[in-house]
Amino acid sequence: AARGADVTLVAANVTLPAPAGTRVIAVETALQMREAVLETVDAGVDIVVMAAAVADFRPVDAAQYKIKKTGDPADGPAPIELALNPDILAELVSLRRASATPSAPVVVGFAAETGDADADPLEHGRAKLARKGCDLLVVNAVGNGKAFGTPDNAAVILAADGPARDVPLGPKTVLAAAVWDEAVRRLDYPPTH
Repeated sequence: AARGADVTLVAANVTLPAPAGTRVIAVETALQMREAVLETVDAGVDIVVMAAAVADFRPVDAAQYKIKKTGDPADGPAPIELALNPDILAELVSLRRASATPSAPVVVGFAAETGDADADPLEHGRAKLARKGCDLLVVNAVGNGKAFGTPDNAAVILAADGPARDVPLGPKTVLAAAVWDEAVRRLDYPPTH
């Protein structure tokens, strides 16, 4: 919005005020988010940035009231059946490939990664970029006080069509500007702002 774009923000569980100059679609569930994102993209957009950390699973049934203990407490809680949430990012990429139109949006994903015995955060990010098929994937290492709830962040912007761009630790506004620079560079027409 600060760059002059017409922005629609699909947001869930946000207590912050709506950013100035944006249209906000409030949702509560991953299924509602999927529907709102697909409708917005279908209406025509240039860039889609998928920064949400949507849960992989959701309960199959939501209780209307508190689930109370029954029987012997030693038996433990009743199991909760889970269903897989939609992978909105992967679905957008799949729809874009199926349409094969020049007006298909640039798709940017985010990956908050941790290392493990198999790979470091960047290697996990590269695998996710290949798996998801988006144009850009913003990868940042998380944990130990990094990324969430801090004013600063660092990341690597991986591109499906070129080299990675390292964004060193600094204000999140600097990282956001770097992400938008990379996304705008992939548009089929020159930007006006």
